[in-house]
Amino acid sequence: MAPGIPAAMERPHFIGIGGAGMSGIAKILAQRGAKVAGSDAKESATAESLRALGATVHIGHAAPHLAEDASCVVVSSAIRADNPELLRANELAVPVVHRSDALASLMNGLRAIAVAGTHGKTTTTSMLAVALSSLSLAPSYAIGGDLEGPGTNATHGEGDIFVAEADESDRSFQKYDPEVAIVLNVELDHHANYASMDEIYDSFETFVGKVVPGGTLVISADQPGAVELTRRVRDLSDLKVVTYGSAEDADVRVHKVTPRGLTSEVTVLLNGKFLTFTVSVPGAHYAHNAVAALAAGVALGIPAHNLASALGSYTGVKRRLQLKGEAAGVQVIDSYAHHPTEMTADLEAMRGAAADSRILVVFQPHLFSRTQELGTEMGQALALADASVVLDIYPAREDPIPGITSALIIDAAKAAGAEVTAVHDQAGVPAEIAGMAKPGDLVLTMGAGDVTDLGPRILDHLSNDQ
Repeated sequence: MAPGIPAAMERPHFIGIGGAGMSGIAKILAQRGAKVAGSDAKESATAESLRALGATVHIGHAAPHLAEDASCVVVSSAIRADNPELLRANELAVPVVHRSDALASLMNGLRAIAVAGTHGKTTTTSMLAVALSSLSLAPSYAIGGDLEGPGTNATHGEGDIFVAEADESDRSFQKYDPEVAIVLNVELDHHANYASMDEIYDSFETFVGKVVPGGTLVISADQPGAVELTRRVRDLSDLKVVTYGSAEDADVRVHKVTPRGLTSEVTVLLNGKFLTFTVSVPGAHYAHNAVAALAAGVALGIPAHNLASALGSYTGVKRRLQLKGEAAGVQVIDSYAHHPTEMTADLEAMRGAAADSRILVVFQPHLFSRTQELGTEMGQALALADASVVLDIYPAREDPIPGITSALIIDAAKAAGAEVTAVHDQAGVPAEIAGMAKPGDLVLTMGAGDVTDLGPRILDHLSNDQ
């Protein structure tokens, strides 16, 4: 057995190996020397990158894809019980391991930082991974998106720090035992798994309760849900709580965020001293993510001035306000935002960076359950754009809910004074945007589904129209 590989992970088979969370674990195991295999629904750059690491990746799901000598089968909550490879695993009595348990096993023996929150996890985890790497600390990391620099979502590092995005959507973040936990915000989302805010709070309390004795919770002092969670966990024994944000009583106080085009200059007050550094993404939302990363690194004993400087080397994550290109004087930017708070934050960030430019949005709602609960708020967020195109709902893992369509969002947007157009066929979007856009405009493709594929097609259409 190669060093650092848990016994059950010597020959793992991943169902859905191309997913953001699954592929990261698979990459780390392959880098540690495990014989990794798996399957995914379609070919992708992720599948190719896994093959380059020595993994066997099958396209499509079929029982024969599972090798009889597999040591375990790794699944996420999105894998259905009738998946043929999962059924075959049960026939062969191959242990089935949830993605979160696999990730937790990789953190054993390392100083773990787990980044949680309803939104902002990927960005904050990425900031930490890049900053710690630039300081030659060689961290391991597992992230829900690809870094623009290294171009990967995970790596096995030789250092003793492991930075992980901690997913609250299915309560899987309760499996981790971090030395430092970050909670960026606590809001109602993932309606298929949580019926109320009380359930959300209970879940986050369990997560915080898993911090190792003497460890640290880094948590927002501004976001109401985080403030309430802080109140609930303040009395936990052997837990140090460090708050950050613009609030006057924050332990790490954000003194000022100054926009500099598509970057921001951030000044914080830490331990009685002012510290200024640059974040290479726009908007106060991302600046606060950087401050959370700073506070977490300091909690591990890393000098604040070193970490602040290193955070400047972060250049973004794919799909997080990622510039896809420019054509006919129009910039096309990709945004993963799919929750109303994220949508508002990204649109406000772009408004701050856009000066007098118009902002046009192509929005694809993600999940029927989320649209049912938050569709009105999504529509209200779109009122921050100058004009929007709204696509049909991307179902992901869900079955349709009768009566729940994008019309819910469109009606709310129009009621808020927004200019909105419904487009049901994605093939028509590039022409629709080309007809709307003028030189100097910014176009955002927004959502967690395949709306990201439209960016290059919009650019092509704009180029051909010149």
